[in-house]
Amino acid sequence: MKGLFPVLYRDYVMRTTSPLWLFFDLVVPVMYLLMFGVGFNSALGLGIELEGRSLSYNEFFLAGVISMACFGLAMNQSYGFFVDRDSGIFYETLTYPITRGEFLLGKIIFQCILAVIQTALSLAAAAWILGVNIPSSSLVYLGVGILIVTSGWFFTFASLAFLMRRTDTFNTVINVAYFVLMFVSSMFYPIDRLPSAFRVLSYANPVTWHTDVFRWALTGVGSTESALVQAAAFFIFSLIAFRVALWALSRAVE
Repeated sequence: MKGLFPVLYRDYVMRTTSPLWLFFDLVVPVMYLLMFGVGFNSALGLGIELEGRSLSYNEFFLAGVISMACFGLAMNQSYGFFVDRDSGIFYETLTYPITRGEFLLGKIIFQCILAVIQTALSLAAAAWILGVNIPSSSLVYLGVGILIVTSGWFFTFASLAFLMRRTDTFNTVINVAYFVLMFVSSMFYPIDRLPSAFRVLSYANPVTWHTDVFRWALTGVGSTESALVQAAAFFIFSLIAFRVALWALSRAVE
């Protein structure tokens, strides 16, 4: 496991010397929360009826913002592989005495640290500015959840980055995925408000799974059984993504 620290340290240096990346990773999701929260919360007035409970839009959207942040962090990190490959650092790193598993785990540990910081910022903004009640019991579930969610999406996007050679192709794919996966999910609105065809796609969307789990942890909406099923489904998704990422990394250096 000694190979993890050099990977972590390099990512730390890259982020701290590029404030714009930190801004997008940490601050932009909070801006989404505040802009959408204030606007839609005022527009909806009485709030959103969800499974027999009335939630303010701020309460409803907070889980979506945390999901969005995990998703965005993973996507931004995966793009860095193209920068490293163009400079030759990617191939040089793989000649160091570290395993490929350590290489991937070092990358994801750093992203998980950023995800924890970003979640803390979102929770603070929601509580202190928007007046959302954050139950202390939700923090453990959120902590475990953001680690798994960030990892799962990072391994997914990393696999695409390893298998694709053209940056423009990768950008097209991840931007389409970003909008489709986010907007055909429960991130911005309840699924039961969607047309039936989109509702089916949303239930099959991994973004919906972890957003619903986060929302259950933060608001108590939904059953514990449903949250456990969706959490288990995303955990399996993450394990598969990790195995695929290892395979794709091997293909990338052949």
